Amino acid sequence: MKEILKLAIAIAVCQIAGVVGSIFTVSATPTWYAQLAKPFLTPSGWVFGPVWFTLYTFMGIALYLVWRKRTKEQCHCAALRLFFFQLALNALWSYLFFGLREPLLALFGIAILFLVILATIWQFWGISRGAAYLLLPYAGWVAFAAYLNYSIWQLNS
Repeated sequence: MKEILKLAIAIAVCQIAGVVGSIFTVSATPTWYAQLAKPFLTPSGWVFGPVWFTLYTFMGIALYLVWRKRTKEQCHCAALRLFFFQLALNALWSYLFFGLREPLLALFGIAILFLVILATIWQFWGISRGAAYLLLPYAGWVAFAAYLNYSIWQLNS
């Protein structure tokens, strides 16, 4: 029961980060974002919600897998700090792009986010390969989001 609670907490923490980011997204999507020129590969709007829900769930499971490996001797603090840093950067990107409506600033933010995700995967690899693998789709989606961010900045400059 304790492990199920830890898993639920880990997933909830990640989903909450998604909710924080969506605060900025929801208000800007039907107005500002809808009016932007977008690249050919931009998915339909309905795709983003399920994809992010799934990615935050995977992130939560990855967090749980590392959290459960903690011991008094090995806290895995560096890996956990990186994980929470990338989670904060994720929410920050939504604020930069949708909240401030600054695609160029958001592009810098997402570049840093992507690098921190890669560093987190690297750290997780030494603790739990399963956790590292669970973050790979997230890294791929953020790379794709960076392409979209860059293209939107270029098309609307």
